Amino acid sequence: MTSAAQTNIDTLKKALGETFRLYVQTHGYHWNVEGPNFRQLHNVFEEQYRNLWNALDEIAERIRILGAHAPGSVADLMALAGEEAAPAQSADDMTAKLIDAHEALAATLRDGIAAAGEAGDEVSAGLLTDRLEWHEKELWMMKACKR
Repeated sequence: MTSAAQTNIDTLKKALGETFRLYVQTHGYHWNVEGPNFRQLHNVFEEQYRNLWNALDEIAERIRILGAHAPGSVADLMALAGEEAAPAQSADDMTAKLIDAHEALAATLRDGIAAAGEAGDEVSAGLLTDRLEWHEKELWMMKACKR
């Protein structure tokens, strides 16, 4: 396996880990959000965690298609996920922490798109570009709510 192919797989694994962390974080916020915007945020967080859940399967299957094993335990995924966010208590804090997490994952996706390009893996680049598009749209909407 070339170093470009291995870098491509490694960035897909990192994207998988970060997506898992964001999934857990978002699902927890869905359960615990309170306040005057409860219904709106409860629904937004649900839409987000459902999308993230589906993305996990897409990314993991892509790793398998490339001939590598996808991380298969919570410990493996969290080792790839980066630092976990501190607990959030208010709806505003939850939204702010989700903005930070989506921005961090978007940066990882950009790195992954570049790595896929270097490896000549157009399919992974397309998958990650689609994921990036979704994260950027969610960022736009969350930031617009904070103004």
